[in-house]
Amino acid sequence: MSVIYEVEHLYQADGWLSPGFLEVGANGQIANIGQTAPDGNVQVCRLSGFCVPGMANLHSHAFQRALVGRTEFVTDYRTDDNLWTWRKAMYELAQRLTPRHYEAIAAQVYLEMLEFGITNVCEFHYVHHDIDGKRYANPSEMSERLIAAAEHAGIGMTLLPVLYAHSGVGKPPTDTQRRFTHSDVDEYLRLIESIREYRATQPALQVGMALHSLRAVAPGEIRAALEGITELDSKARLHIHASETTQEVDEIKAGLGARPVQWLLDNVALDERWSIIHATHLDSDEIRGLAGSKAVAGLCPLTEATMGDGYFPLVQYHQMGGAWGIGTDSHYSTSIVEELRILECGQRLETRRRNVIAMPRGDSEVHSGRTLFDTSLAGGEQSAGQNSGALVAGRRADLVMLDSSTHNLLGHGPNTMLDSWILGGTQNPVRDVMVNGKWVIKDRHHSNGQAIRNAFVETIHSLMD
Repeated sequence: MSVIYEVEHLYQADGWLSPGFLEVGANGQIANIGQTAPDGNVQVCRLSGFCVPGMANLHSHAFQRALVGRTEFVTDYRTDDNLWTWRKAMYELAQRLTPRHYEAIAAQVYLEMLEFGITNVCEFHYVHHDIDGKRYANPSEMSERLIAAAEHAGIGMTLLPVLYAHSGVGKPPTDTQRRFTHSDVDEYLRLIESIREYRATQPALQVGMALHSLRAVAPGEIRAALEGITELDSKARLHIHASETTQEVDEIKAGLGARPVQWLLDNVALDERWSIIHATHLDSDEIRGLAGSKAVAGLCPLTEATMGDGYFPLVQYHQMGGAWGIGTDSHYSTSIVEELRILECGQRLETRRRNVIAMPRGDSEVHSGRTLFDTSLAGGEQSAGQNSGALVAGRRADLVMLDSSTHNLLGHGPNTMLDSWILGGTQNPVRDVMVNGKWVIKDRHHSNGQAIRNAFVETIHSLMD
């Protein structure tokens, strides 16, 4: 049976409906939307505040949430304290994870995402096997733990099992990477095929493919993996880390003869299925090529900042019409709003001017908050492929209700509320969250929240003690 909501302020791509009427069907999709009440004697539920679409988090390594705050120290001054030194601690953590740990950490991360208005997560998943690389009796054990965590939290998931074969260009994997690697591409594709069977009972689950990086997957393996996934699903989402650090760029140039993103442009048919994660270090040809490819640049500003990676060339790329979205990666934050804030404000510091993302259109006002929200919303949905990301008929009903009485939204109307939510204040205004037609958070309460938190607390003590 469908439910009709009268919403005080309802987000639309071309503005707002104040009020707006939205009908959610029994199938979890939006059936109708408009500015007038439906005809007939129907029951209408009223929702106060601002209603926006749920956002997609396009890049997550859920287990790395357990590492936050545990690498922020030095014993001597080193100029080379960067992603590669942090990675040693990450590998040590990965070696201690059990399936129970993996699920508990992921469920907590997904709960936090929902509390910040994220209704879809793209999980870049590479801890496939038991310690020392032994295969679990169930080869998809760790993947199924992530699916269970998403179901327990109630978040939509695009699961991206990772192909990881080498420690560098032409180098075999190290002992610390044995949990990540498969014997060959065929074994990896069998994993994807087995996980895809869960889609029959999980309406908010999609399964794509991730290539860890050009450092970790050789050209022949890339070709074989792409052929395999295309046979399974020609529309499957494809993700890859690329150009996160200058060291990586130098290694790929030396080993493959081109910069990472340029190699992808020259050797892989980049299109709207692809998400290039980080893409931090691009030259002018790569900026132009990536923007024109219709692929999504997957930006993770806070993780990139904490690793000391560098700035993505956002202004130039955005002005060229390039698609981009936001991920929270290692989960120094689980809020896309905080990620968008550091993205915009970091660019302001670098360019020494305000409102760098908003591009003027004639005499009309163009707002930074709205531009950041709209662009990352579209890029996130493209990256996740979840039929969400917009409040229109036929899309999945993923709604986020923002409380207009919270301090940073107080006194704001539809014109400026996104500016204030994204660029000002620390109080979280997310009050209610719907995923696939079901309220998973109501009045800031999640029915499984306490159980999820208890399992997370137990896991952290177990891992760190």
